[in-house]
Amino acid sequence: MDFSDFHPERVLGFLPHELDYTHLRMIWRRWKKKAHLKILGRPMTPFGIDSLDRAISIAFRVKGDLVPDFRLIDYLVTVMSTDESPALDGRLGNTERLKKDLADLGVFDEKMSLYLLYRLREFSRMGFSGFEGRHYSLFESLDGDMANAANLQTLITALAFKLALHGKVTHSHIPDNPFVESERRQIFFGAAIGLPTFFVLGATQNQFMKRIMERTKDVRYSRRYPGYLRVYHRQYRLALLSLLREEGESLIEMLNLKETGDDLARRLDNPAEFSVAEKLTRVIVREAGARSPMDLDAEEFNMAAERYYRSVLTKRHLFEGLNFLQEDLRSLDSGFILGGDDYRGAILYAIGDRRPSEFLEAVRDEVSSERASPADLKKGINLLLISVHHDTADALKKLGSANNSENDSASICGEGNR
Repeated sequence: MDFSDFHPERVLGFLPHELDYTHLRMIWRRWKKKAHLKILGRPMTPFGIDSLDRAISIAFRVKGDLVPDFRLIDYLVTVMSTDESPALDGRLGNTERLKKDLADLGVFDEKMSLYLLYRLREFSRMGFSGFEGRHYSLFESLDGDMANAANLQTLITALAFKLALHGKVTHSHIPDNPFVESERRQIFFGAAIGLPTFFVLGATQNQFMKRIMERTKDVRYSRRYPGYLRVYHRQYRLALLSLLREEGESLIEMLNLKETGDDLARRLDNPAEFSVAEKLTRVIVREAGARSPMDLDAEEFNMAAERYYRSVLTKRHLFEGLNFLQEDLRSLDSGFILGGDDYRGAILYAIGDRRPSEFLEAVRDEVSSERASPADLKKGINLLLISVHHDTADALKKLGSANNSENDSASICGEGNR
């Protein structure tokens, strides 16, 4: 973002609808300090006259800022609760009540889905349950980055259930009033901007956050904001990892996610090398022929990023996806022979008398270069659906076996007790 972009109403995006004004002011002040906006030692914002702003930018070498994840600022990823209708108070119909309140305020349409960073799918509306995350933007690698992110999300969700079911975290530990909601969300948005610190009330009502900060190093009271603690993002993340490993030790072992924890530790210990944002930025800068993002103006950097995403990164993701599909189809090869009439019939309908993996190998180059015929794409889509069905059936079978095993163990224990 160039110097001329730094009008608060432009760069703060949807944050006024997502944060309390107290945290919004803190973020804006810290952002101006972090960005390259200083003139004679003081952060300045543009005047709004393009020719004047360009002249100031050149004369004083004020270059703007690099934002690691501007999508999360420039997009309504979550809405703020009202005092009367919290979004996360655990009561049925809470989302509908909040949407009505927001619609009455003129900031939301009741027909829209309620945006949250991480929300539960409503079975009564969707016909299935589960969670939807709105906090991902882009991965350099599906295998190296996205897989561990999905594993981490699974682990955190499981740990949240465990803490709630054991009574270690209750509704009273994380109040649902708008200020406390904003207090925890500011951490997320500050990280998206790339801010080094955030501020939390020393007497915060968020007891769960207090537990985390007890593990966080280098926390001190702020001189600028009396009564507030200054917390470093990096130290807070390390404290979160410590909590996750300690409280979720049994879950990590049960879900076989030790490598996911180790991967997260590497990223936190050395973000310059392992952070997704850093890896993507390095490649974009190199493709643009520069040494640093700030050596380029905003248009040059953003155009170079778009070219990289649309060409190199798209191809990489496509190749990775095809590799995953190839592995799945090899297991379908045996299903073609041994899987019974259902699988054989479906595969024969999709691709004829051929092995699934052989078909993909034959059309792989055409698919990769986007030259595949509509007929081959249709066959590939059908194969993909069969593969998904096969994986689902296999998972249900394993789940059924595990449940039977637990029931048998319970029965044996019961007989012994009697």
